[in-house]
Formats: sequence, structure tokens, C-alpha cells
Amino acid sequence: MSAGAQPTVSGRWMLIAVSIAIVAAAGCAWLTLCLLFWQGNWQLLYHPEAQVKRSPSDAGLAYDSVAFAATDAGVPQLKGWWIPAAADARYGRYTVLYFHGEKGNLGDAVEDVAALHAVGLNVLAFDYRGYGQSQFVRPSEAHWREDAEWALSYLTATRHVAANTIILDGHGLGADLALEVAAAHAELAGVVVDSLVAHPMTAVFDDARARLVPARLLVRDRYDAELAGAALLVPSLWIFPANLFGKVPGRSGNPPGYDRITAGKMTLWIDASGSGGQFADGVSRWLDELPRR
Repeated sequence: MSAGAQPTVSGRWMLIAVSIAIVAAAGCAWLTLCLLFWQGNWQLLYHPEAQVKRSPSDAGLAYDSVAFAATDAGVPQLKGWWIPAAADARYGRYTVLYFHGEKGNLGDAVEDVAALHAVGLNVLAFDYRGYGQSQFVRPSEAHWREDAEWALSYLTATRHVAANTIILDGHGLGADLALEVAAAHAELAGVVVDSLVAHPMTAVFDDARARLVPARLLVRDRYDAELAGAALLVPSLWIFPANLFGKVPGRSGNPPGYDRITAGKMTLWIDASGSGGQFADGVSRWLDELPRR
């Protein structure tokens, strides 16, 4: 190179440098997309609301507001309702721990808890963290399981309710949770699985955004009803609307987990024309058949 000549850069080197920059930018963009999906995918499955618009008093029920699962600083993480059965209630020896679904909050479950109370049961219902007046935490299967365990401990350790008189009852995605928790607690009296959500994770994994990232590595929730059903050792009552899963009583197409259960089980199909009486009669028949332990 002669004195004073400007240095030159080969076209090949420039092409390589530009290619590397483009690949790096694309990689950063993809990693950012993965991070955003990891942070926000819960909103595809869970739809919590903070404002609780209804309470058991709207159904004419006396109840106590309860708070439990305190942090190390003494702040309760979970809020809910304790609705005692009448002194002469037919099934007053049993206490139902109610798990609501993935939408709204406890205020949307007033009719459900009122129907359980009308059968003659004590009821503890609560909001998961992230729902209603409970502490805000991003909902997840792990957090729901932890909240459920805290609620069980509140019943047994604080209210001194015998575990063999506790019945889990879940509605919607809460039914998937109830099945999982019951499978881990053979000491309980039983579990009511009401309108279980079949394959709930499709709401996440079938989303168009999930196809751009390794969704199954980024999401830990599974809600495996098949696994829970195989492990279940307590009696179960399965409740569905008559058109759920596109079937009618006695035909094929049972929900996930049902056929794996070896413990005693009963199915209750409810149609829109007489759901109130059907529910009370069906639950009463199931309760009458529960073994005394």
C-alpha cells in the first residue's frame, strides 16, 4: 500500500459482518419474544379479577370472612369465606374445601357455595393468590397447589377439622386442581370434580404465539388429569352438564383421568332444566355412600 492510500475492506468481510449482525439481531429479538411469552403466557389460561362484587350474604347465607397463610411479616396471603352448616344439618360432619375456576374470583362462585351449603355441608371457599382480595401473585399451577395446601392446613390446624371429614370440590379449572390435590391426600373423605376442563393447556400451547417459541420448555403448568386419576385413592363424584364432551350418560368419551380411577366413583349428569334438584339429590346420594373413616 502506497503512502497516503486509504485502507480498504474486502467485500467478503463486509458481507460476513452484516450477516453476523443480522443473525445477532434476530437472535436477540427471538430471545426477547421468549422472555415476553414466559412472563405473560399465564394470561392465556388464567383470567383473574380483583373486585369481589358478591358475597354469601347475597344468597342469604351467614358467613365469616377469613384470612390465612400469613407471610413471615404476619400478612395473610389468602382471603375467603367460612360458611358453617346449620346445627342440625344432615351432613354437618363434612366440610367442603371449594376451589373456584380460572375466571373472575370468589364472588362469581356464590351460587356454587350456596348449593353446597344447601345440601347441609360446612364450606370453606377462598381466592387463590392473584384473585380477589388475596395477595397478588402471578397465577400458576404451582401457586394454586401451594394455596390449596395452605387452605387444607388452615382447616386441619386452625379450625381443627379432621382430614377424613374434608371433601374437596372444584369447578372448571378448580376441578382439575381438586383432582390433583385429592390424589396427593388419601386421608381425605372424597373429591367432587365439577365440570373439569379437559386438556386446559391447549389454551396456551395452541396459541399462535406459542408456535414461535419453545412453549413447552417455558411453561411449567400441565394439569395432568390422567396422572392424577391414576393416583386417586379417595371416592370421587364427577359432575358435568349433559352435553359436555359431546356425550350423554353411559356412552364413550369420558373426561381425562376418569377411566384411570380405581377407587369408588360416581357420575352425575345435570341438564339445564333441573340442575338445582339434580345437584342436591346427586350429592346427597354420593355422601350417603361415603365410607366412614
